[in-house]
Parts: sequence; structure tokens; C-alpha cells
Amino acid sequence: MQLEQRIVGNVVVVKVIGDITLNKGGDVLLKDKVHSLIQQGHTSLLVDLSGVSYVDSSGLGELIHAYATTKNRGGSLKLLNVTTRLRDLLVVTKLLTVFDTYDSEAAALAAFGSESPV
Repeated sequence: MQLEQRIVGNVVVVKVIGDITLNKGGDVLLKDKVHSLIQQGHTSLLVDLSGVSYVDSSGLGELIHAYATTKNRGGSLKLLNVTTRLRDLLVVTKLLTVFDTYDSEAAALAAFGSESPV
């Protein structure tokens, strides 16, 4: 798995390329990236999943952990370009109600701007 990062305004967009699975180390890589960004003071994170073909239970757990970590630091984590397979998984696990998901980067970035400060 690879991660590409860019900053748009006050939002860090992290594009995930590859599988988020235990055996490929994707879960650890994502965890380290989120912790690093939060340590740097970035609390508005948009995770672009358009390059992800598979997420196992460990990867799903890491997405949940990343969401909780960001929220506990007063921030927000949103998902962009969720694949059909991952969306089905989020529906089955009832996590689609937890994550804010977007099909358009512009809509996702606008949603960060409409959030009221805590």
C-alpha cells in the first residue's frame, strides 16, 4: 500500500493506493500517517479510497481507529471515493452511519468548511 498526501486549504487529502490489509502492512501505514498528521496539527483529514481494491477486518479496524483518533483530537475524518465493495462492507457493519462519505472531492472539502468549531 502507498499513501500520497496533499494539502487543500486546511484539509489534508490522503490518497490510499493498494489494499488496506494486515498481511500487507496497510493498516500500520495508515495508522502511522494519521498519527503523524495529528502530531503536526492537521485535524481535518480526507481519505481518498479510489485506489483501494480490498479492505480486510484489520484495515476496517484501522479506518475506525483513524476516525476515532481524529475526532478525539477535535478534528474530523471523512472518506472520499468509497468503492462499491467497501461501501457494502460499511453497510453490513452499520459503519456507513459513522463515516461521512463523498463521491466528489469538492463536496467533501465544502463539508469541512461547513462544520462548526467545537
